[in-house]
Amino acid sequence: MQRLVTPELLDELAPEDPRARRSRRDLMRIHWAMRSVSILRKTIAQLGLITAPRRVIELGAGDGTLLLRLARALHPAWPAVDLTLLDRVDLVSEATLTGYHRLGWNVTVQCEDVLRWARAAETEQYDLGIASLFLHHFDQSQLTVLLAAVERKTDAFVTCEPCRNALGWVGSRLVGLLGANDVTRGDAVKSVAAGFADHELTLNWPNPARAWRVEEGYAMPFTHCFAARLAGPRSGMVPHAS
Repeated sequence: MQRLVTPELLDELAPEDPRARRSRRDLMRIHWAMRSVSILRKTIAQLGLITAPRRVIELGAGDGTLLLRLARALHPAWPAVDLTLLDRVDLVSEATLTGYHRLGWNVTVQCEDVLRWARAAETEQYDLGIASLFLHHFDQSQLTVLLAAVERKTDAFVTCEPCRNALGWVGSRLVGLLGANDVTRGDAVKSVAAGFADHELTLNWPNPARAWRVEEGYAMPFTHCFAARLAGPRSGMVPHAS
């Protein structure tokens, strides 16, 4: 079936709405059921990074707790990371910021619409970009803009998205078993309908003059993974001495 992108209710509710707060807590349990941290670690490992990234950006970071779990899993192999958490609303708590600081990570919360970020002419560069359950929110034209910016502003990128397959359809209708509220139950079905299959993200990745190594595939039970790494230095740039 073709992707069907429709607005999700959580994105339309005010951040302080009790149903929205409950739905964000539901997402923590959903990430656990999807094995999101483990799958993100394996997807990052596929990049074959020679050195640990120093500048990292998460797109659609939400409350920042998923990446904090990932950071703890990667510590101490990734020390002294400068992390940007980008989302249109600041949902990151002081406790979450403290968790990053204890790992030696410096965190900047950037409140900005991601498509505005994508269209900006800024020259800010990141060693690694990360997204989780985020790209499926965007239709074809928006995805083209966003991935072009990711290709331009990062040297490597990973994302884990809902897999648009039969198991994903079943899973999306069973999130109520995790105690999810009506917002999460409805959005889960929409998320799978807007998810990815086969090599759809690879086909949407820009066709740059420089070479990228791209991998895409399915991770049990409900996740579609994509990883891209710049194979050589950017045009006109001299690699840093080790």
